[in-house]
Amino acid sequence: MEILSYTFMQRALIAGAFIGVLCAVMGVYVVLRGLSFIGAGIAHASFGGVAIGFFVGVNPVWTAVIFCLGIGWAIGLVSRKGNVKEDTAVGIFFASTMALGILLIGLMEGYNQDLFGYLFGSILAVTRQDVWITLGVGLGILAVVILLFKELMFVTFDPEMAEVSGIPAEKLYFLLISLVALTVVISIKVVGIVLVSALLITPAAAAYQWSEGFRRMMALAIIFSLISTTGGLFLSYWLNTASGATIVLLSTLIFFVSAIFSPRRRKKRRVAFSA
Repeated sequence: MEILSYTFMQRALIAGAFIGVLCAVMGVYVVLRGLSFIGAGIAHASFGGVAIGFFVGVNPVWTAVIFCLGIGWAIGLVSRKGNVKEDTAVGIFFASTMALGILLIGLMEGYNQDLFGYLFGSILAVTRQDVWITLGVGLGILAVVILLFKELMFVTFDPEMAEVSGIPAEKLYFLLISLVALTVVISIKVVGIVLVSALLITPAAAAYQWSEGFRRMMALAIIFSLISTTGGLFLSYWLNTASGATIVLLSTLIFFVSAIFSPRRRKKRRVAFSA
């Protein structure tokens, strides 16, 4: 318990636990709606937004927010209005935004340690300002999810029926992409651009192995994500390893254990055996 006496560790735990809850909640929609590739694309697109911030001398979080929202909407518009599949649109923006980030980094003089932190995560370097930004934006995201919980759930499972029922499915689709983009941006300081998509997807995928109910899946995803973020943080401190990587690897371990002992998997085996 001695490590809890350190202020930087207290901030890291608060930020990590809250990000874990937020990623778990949004991750359930991402996994069930089939937006995992979009989530990964937006996560890597944030590299371009962060690089713009450093290049023009503005807080990279705010430039990444604007940039990722624009990229998320662009992916949705190109895939829905153009003759391009969603995964193709993601691939195009994935590559171009990463190239933009690399180009801007090449134009900057000297090595930037802060940029390295955004790439691979620096949860132990989270500041008081980072915590307040995370809590403020995150609570706004959760408020929207709670307010539109039934509508988002309906659109997640059956967008066509939701549209017929009078629910604006397309608008909610773009809203969901926006919420994912915001979640990605405020998470990159914790686990980094390279790993944030894993924290968004893996706990929800593990929870999916244990439950077919939406609310129970979300509750399990939150539990798995909290175990990953807090447990990974403690492990990284004790083992002297990279915190973001440790968090993601612990989350991945939980997924594989869930997949091995999954009731869903055993059910499929019984059906196949009876057939």
